[in-house]
Amino acid sequence: MHPLSRRRPMLAFFANVFAAVIAGLALYTAIMDRRIAAAYPPRGAFVEVPGGCLHYTEMTPAGAPRQTVLLLHGASGNEADMMLALGDKLAAKGFRVIAIDRPGLGWSDRPDGRDDADPTRQARLIRAALDHLGVASVIVVGHSLAGMASCALALDDSDIVRGLVLVAPVTHPWPGGDVDAYYNIAAMPVIGEIFTQLVALPVGMALLDKGLAGVFAPQATPVDYVERVGLKRVFRPAIFRANAQDVTAAYAAVVKQAPRLREIKAPTVIVTGDSDSIVLTRIHSYGSARDIPGARLVVLPGVGHSPHWARPDAIVDAIEDVAARAATEVRG
Repeated sequence: MHPLSRRRPMLAFFANVFAAVIAGLALYTAIMDRRIAAAYPPRGAFVEVPGGCLHYTEMTPAGAPRQTVLLLHGASGNEADMMLALGDKLAAKGFRVIAIDRPGLGWSDRPDGRDDADPTRQARLIRAALDHLGVASVIVVGHSLAGMASCALALDDSDIVRGLVLVAPVTHPWPGGDVDAYYNIAAMPVIGEIFTQLVALPVGMALLDKGLAGVFAPQATPVDYVERVGLKRVFRPAIFRANAQDVTAAYAAVVKQAPRLREIKAPTVIVTGDSDSIVLTRIHSYGSARDIPGARLVVLPGVGHSPHWARPDAIVDAIEDVAARAATEVRG
């Protein structure tokens, strides 16, 4: 018998095993995608924007609101990350609070696909949502990757932005511009689609606790954080891909935006931890404080990448600061 003839059954066996594994991963992702969507339904309402809708939640004070605060979440998150940490505290202070799922994340649409990874495009969609909700004046609070969209609002929508609070923000180019390899893979055409449909969800679920520990370190992950925030939604294929596109677009975005930060006129406070292992504090937070005129920098000792959970009082104080400064400017 020819040697090749003996190999054919073995090759066929491995080909069948490979096909079975692929089919199994695809089936697992499809089933879990539906289960996650059902387990974590929208917490709020939807507002129309050009080409689709954005999902948002809202908290209002007992009386007439002093001002509206807009909360924007970072990468891999959704509105609940910010609203659960800050919403009730701000409403108790008399603020109307709106938290929006950034385009493509949470339950928000991504009308223009990959183009919506551009933070200036996200800012335009968010501005459209605010207009639809009748918000004519707002204090913007952006965490981590949302620092870019928050700054874009302050730059291009200065007519409504009365104050800006950046929480452990991404705002400046960093050495090398590298991001984790799985973001690059997930954001690629074709290959990214395959990756998110087969690999991202099962691997992401397996590594979720470890990843969260790194985000919150040196603090512990808040109790029941995954369930309360509905964080598993980020592993749904379309959302994972949108998130990856946001992350991989960030470096080019900050290269373009950082030189403009000196144009921001809104009173600004940057709140960051000195133990952030996710975003380089000395590049981004210190850079923002240097470049934004009149900005105030608050560095929290022993705090990691989530100051809004570790020290929500510091974020509320920052919001009160910019609100008071904005009111002074209006009276002046």
